Amino acid sequence: MPASATKSLRVAVLADSDTRWKWGALTAKRLIPNESDTSDVRLDGYLLRGRATPTARQLQEVGVHADSLREVTTVEFLREMEQQSYDILVLSLVGGGVQAMLHGLRSAWAGREKRPVVVTGYVGVVYEKLADGLLLRHGADLVLANSRQDADRFRAVYDGVGADSASVTEVALPFLGGAPYEGEHDPYTVVFAAQPSVPDSRKDRTYLLNRLIQHARRHPEREVLLKLRSKPGEHTTHIEELPYQKLVQGADAPANFRLVYGHMGEVLDRTDLLVTMSSTAALESLHRRIPTVVLTDLGIREALGNHHFVGSGCLASWDQLDAGHRPVPDAEWVSRQGVAADGGYATTFDAARERIAKLLGRPGGLPPLTPYYTPETASGYLPGILARHHLGPDGAPLPGAPAADRAPGPVRQIVRRAARGAYRHGVQRVAPVIRRMGEL
Repeated sequence: MPASATKSLRVAVLADSDTRWKWGALTAKRLIPNESDTSDVRLDGYLLRGRATPTARQLQEVGVHADSLREVTTVEFLREMEQQSYDILVLSLVGGGVQAMLHGLRSAWAGREKRPVVVTGYVGVVYEKLADGLLLRHGADLVLANSRQDADRFRAVYDGVGADSASVTEVALPFLGGAPYEGEHDPYTVVFAAQPSVPDSRKDRTYLLNRLIQHARRHPEREVLLKLRSKPGEHTTHIEELPYQKLVQGADAPANFRLVYGHMGEVLDRTDLLVTMSSTAALESLHRRIPTVVLTDLGIREALGNHHFVGSGCLASWDQLDAGHRPVPDAEWVSRQGVAADGGYATTFDAARERIAKLLGRPGGLPPLTPYYTPETASGYLPGILARHHLGPDGAPLPGAPAADRAPGPVRQIVRRAARGAYRHGVQRVAPVIRRMGEL
């Protein structure tokens, strides 16, 4: 019988942004093997310190809670993993962060009899850097694919370079849910789900904002909402150089137009038409059978991510929406995207749970982590990734890396917060100005 069935199950999640914390924590909860008593499961959260470390408000908005949650550096986290004994570890990080952790953990767990099952994946639609991101995640025991289409693509990449593809496991996005759409609300509500970096130019973002406001003017009987991910000064997974909050300040918006924050699921509860460029919110909306539109106004382009929705039946323009167009999604496309609008969502994590239960019960424990990238296979690429996380080519901490021998005192904590605030200000406020000046 797996150890998880006879003792308390300990799960850890390492995330580097609000969105990745949401994906990682919800994924962890769905991965608990069926024979485990959920009351005996402990979930510890770790937030990797950096430019996108979520604020308290962002964590509250995500609404996913853990038994403990604290910020760590890479070296602090690795030392924690060396000392603690977890059953499952979910790495919810950007690709380079996952790769660094895989090598760091391999070094930290060298000679150890038992180690956790290591899981990683993507927080949403994979529409760029497919090979790069996948190979950086190779080496985890499970690489989760959010749909049948992604699972096929992931295996093709791994098989194509001679890497083991057995880790690829089909699941679905862990945050799908909510009541199915049952008809129009009063008032009829249109929601535009904004994205921090798509599109990225002032011209394109101003265009989308103006069209949204125009739609509100054309349909005064409708409520038109601009759903925002973060407030000014906060970071998300992607850098937002031109927040819509600033762009809207000079606009003459009608009374039926307003900005909203909060949990996406709660906003969808009152949505009659979800509009976006390429946000994962489109998949949440489709799961609930809410009419969903992916805009074509700026073209169907890889840089925008809306090319992922070719064949979905959801592509349309603002002109069509203004005229009353209601999209009808293609059932086969929706099925291949792991949306599970047909009611099969409850079973989408079964294969992953079964795989984890087998790994937890493996006689003699698990073998060392074996990433595809090594100093031999990627000598010009891997060392730089590891160095950015204060790790040497062997995955061990470099001399002078931040110490983790003791918990930071009050003064050290204040200095850290001030330094992180200054860093965020430089990344979000100063750097964009310098880049724009360079374009003059």
